[in-house]
Amino acid sequence: MSAASCLLTEDQFLCSICLDVFTDPVTIPCGHNFCKACISLHWDTKVPYQCPNCKKLFHTRPDQLVNTFISEMAAQFRQSAQQEASSSSSEQQVVKPREIPCDVCTETRLKALKSCLVCLESYCETHLKPHLTRPGLKKHQLIDPVENLEGRMCVKHDKLLELFCKTDQVCVCIHCNYSDHKTHDVVPLKEGYKGKKAELGKTDAEIQQMIQKRRLKIQEMNGSVELSKEGADREIADGVQVFTALKESVERSQVELIDTIKEKQRETEEQAEGFIKELEQEISELRKRSSEVEQLSRSEDQLHLLQSFTSLNAAPPTKNWTEVRVHPPSYEGTVVRAVTQLEETLSKQMKKLLEVELKTVQQYDVELKRVQQYEVEVTLDPDTAHPNLILSDDRKQVKHGDVKKNLPNNPERFNSSTCVLAKQSFFSGRFYYEVQVKGKTAWDLGVVRESFNRKGYITMSPQKGYRMIVLRNENGHQATTGSGVRLSLKSQPEKVGVFVDYEEGLVSFYDVDAAALIYSFTGCCFKEKLYPYFCPCLNYGGKNSAPLIISPVNHTE
Repeated sequence: MSAASCLLTEDQFLCSICLDVFTDPVTIPCGHNFCKACISLHWDTKVPYQCPNCKKLFHTRPDQLVNTFISEMAAQFRQSAQQEASSSSSEQQVVKPREIPCDVCTETRLKALKSCLVCLESYCETHLKPHLTRPGLKKHQLIDPVENLEGRMCVKHDKLLELFCKTDQVCVCIHCNYSDHKTHDVVPLKEGYKGKKAELGKTDAEIQQMIQKRRLKIQEMNGSVELSKEGADREIADGVQVFTALKESVERSQVELIDTIKEKQRETEEQAEGFIKELEQEISELRKRSSEVEQLSRSEDQLHLLQSFTSLNAAPPTKNWTEVRVHPPSYEGTVVRAVTQLEETLSKQMKKLLEVELKTVQQYDVELKRVQQYEVEVTLDPDTAHPNLILSDDRKQVKHGDVKKNLPNNPERFNSSTCVLAKQSFFSGRFYYEVQVKGKTAWDLGVVRESFNRKGYITMSPQKGYRMIVLRNENGHQATTGSGVRLSLKSQPEKVGVFVDYEEGLVSFYDVDAAALIYSFTGCCFKEKLYPYFCPCLNYGGKNSAPLIISPVNHTE
């Protein structure tokens, strides 16, 4: 008997009604076998009487004969299967804390591999086999193991939650769809899942953008601290130079001067450190939320995602940093106040310093006059102008307008940045031109190479072909070196001179009225045509409405 049973398979001992191993098997007149309880229940609800397998009809309810042979074989098979399951359980992983256990295991509970949304049970490897082999169970929906499968049932109708009501933002069963949510916008759970997953992706993108803004704010604050430090170092150097000349009589004043400047710098750094610490804390919270959103968005558990969506959709509360600034302290007059008691000696020292400064100004004045000799005619090219820009009839002025004109989107035209190029290009030699920026709170000026991209968002850097300086009221003047160099200017220029030496690889910017050098790009390697570049920036509600004006050079003797 045992040898013969080894040749039999599990399918030969399955009732075709319950799909499980026979319990109290009986045979009906057509020769087919069923569990006694299964065939009795089937015939209690089906008239006329029919065999579930061969569909043979019986005029009267057939007698059920106990099949002793099948009963003994099924018992042996069940015992063999239990022994096999017991043996294999030692090889399977025993459930650990926070893992989902198998709902069928009775003694040693093993780790569940899948949960069934139809049976509402979780199964280990052994007890999962029927769902992988039996035709009726193969149709059941399996998911990664989860807790609280009962929570997937409608508490009102005891049916599986397989729909999502977009009106009430809740999961419902099929009966809810025809009762309480009859007039609502109800979609399959999968469709609702996809929609919310897409929203989670958008939420994560917004969080990443918030993180990036805070990183930029940290960079801005670090830049402010550095600018403050540069000013402090400059003032310290001037103070040391003055008080050193006064020898022992001014040593005490010199120490006071340095301590005062350093104290202001320390306060500036402490203020910035406090802000940066808050920003880093917000970034940490946002990263944590981003991680949670990302983990939820990868979840294949549709119900879990939908039920957790509300708590994770919105970004955590953060501070509005738009108006927060680190303002470098003013050191103006510190040296003068510290040495007022030494008027005679200071007067002599200041006279010497003024002589040096005058000599420097005279040198820059000579330099400016030299480069002005290379003046060229520059006009604006309307074919490159952004549709929001307004050009004067003589092509010498440009400003931003609030109405976007309907212009052809030709390859030369800027379609995102509010910029315009000059009509003229330069491939060799030296050239110089001047632009009036008086009355503006934001502007960009410089030169660009011919091949740079004029469509979409523009990244300003020498690597992209840009050499220019920019003004933003909130950030001051900067040179576009890639990382951005803040420029410390004594006054805001009203007219800017731009000089280029193509072969030398030099681009210099001058404050024309002050006859001072603003900044120079050196060591450039030009291989293409260069075009003068103008950006009046946005109008900002009339605050930046003044135009950029290409001005004639005023040659002075």
